[in-house]
Amino acid sequence: MKLKSLSSGAFAAAYLLAPFTANAQRPNILFLFADDMRSTTIHALGHDDLITPNLDQLVRNGTAYTNNYIMGSTAGAVSMPSRAMLMTGRYLFSLQGEGQAIPPEHTMMGEAFQQAGYQTFGIGKWHNGSSSYNRCFGNGSEIFFGGMTDHWNVPGNHYDPTGEYAARIPYTASFLTQKMAYHQADHITAGKHSSELFSDKAIDFINRMDGEKPFFMYVAYMAPHDPRVMPEKYMNMYDSSKIALPVNFMPEHPFDNGNIRGRDEELLGFPRIEAEVRQEILRYYAMITHLDEQIGRVIEALKKKGLYENTIIVFAADNGLAMGQHGLMGKQNMYEHSLKVPLIFVGKGFEAGKKETFYTYLHDLFPTFCELTNIPVPASVESQSILSKKKREVLYHAYRNVQRAVRKDNFKLIENHVNGVETLQFFDLKNDPMEMTNLCGDPNYSKKVAEFRTLLREQKTLYNDNRIDLPIIRY
Repeated sequence: MKLKSLSSGAFAAAYLLAPFTANAQRPNILFLFADDMRSTTIHALGHDDLITPNLDQLVRNGTAYTNNYIMGSTAGAVSMPSRAMLMTGRYLFSLQGEGQAIPPEHTMMGEAFQQAGYQTFGIGKWHNGSSSYNRCFGNGSEIFFGGMTDHWNVPGNHYDPTGEYAARIPYTASFLTQKMAYHQADHITAGKHSSELFSDKAIDFINRMDGEKPFFMYVAYMAPHDPRVMPEKYMNMYDSSKIALPVNFMPEHPFDNGNIRGRDEELLGFPRIEAEVRQEILRYYAMITHLDEQIGRVIEALKKKGLYENTIIVFAADNGLAMGQHGLMGKQNMYEHSLKVPLIFVGKGFEAGKKETFYTYLHDLFPTFCELTNIPVPASVESQSILSKKKREVLYHAYRNVQRAVRKDNFKLIENHVNGVETLQFFDLKNDPMEMTNLCGDPNYSKKVAEFRTLLREQKTLYNDNRIDLPIIRY
């Protein structure tokens, strides 16, 4: 079954942007993208422990979409398919492979902007193959073709108009292995943190803009992905004795979910030690605060250049992270902490201080950008604009061939299929947002569980999910 584009093609409410005329100035798009930053890590959205003044200002000035999710991943490197879905507007099982590369028939976000006359500029992490980068961006700087690296020694690439990016330099990734690794890069900027490096390049680009042509700039930060390092002053802004463990902290996950000893889970030992988890949370918070300050620098540059009023600023992230919740550290699971990611829009057409609670997918951004800039939605895009009048009622999630989940209303079913063992979880998210009470086995919910198991299989068919053979359910 081929999914068709669900983009509305029309604005959803009267306060949104009117259609552009030939002489009207289209808005710039500044897209700020974090790595491994879950939705609950912004002070203004309810996390009192975090220091995020610049992101707080975005929340106050714009609209936050508080039920924004990734669809999941068919690879352990969750950000790879997540970013491929984002850049193509396609669903998880419509990607080529796991998103290692993006084929020419899948139009990318930047391609659509270029075809509409926008200047496109990419900075930072690109996880979907070097051959597709220049199709997406007409220019760029400090391009990192990879998943992880030392934040103080980023293997970067200058923009190559030929699209070759063939240079490879040795780099010792000591936080992962003592072996010598090779990166597709032509230089390393030693001693400058990735968040500062990428922000500097974004500011350089803004300062060169003359306002004659609109721009789409994508700044893909590597923070707060591990290794969680940042200037020491940001660590000192937090007191480890006051870092609270999450209420759903567990020393170990209660069953094998198919990734119980994956790479992210091995960052700390087993069982989890409370003091170690607190210290890792502190580093996570400090890295977010450092990132927040760098984002503030970029936004201030927009204002100084006189481009702020005609720029739509978007902040989001590629996936969440457990950080001790449910006994997990990583994002290779179906819990809220790993699927739910921030999404904030600031600019003309977005109401200040508003919070929207309807369901959105991260990859809904592509048709949304098209709608905001009056760019036709490419035929290869499958997702729908968040401005569409018809809102999503169901979310479907997957991790490799071992985990599936479906959410509707305030309930979520998770099915785990590992080595022939099926483990079911059913949560009432309204009354149990931290997913601590499994309602499977409760006779009061038996009909609801059966309904959701049927719904999950319907969604599996809808999204062409052929990666796992789920057992046939008969009631």
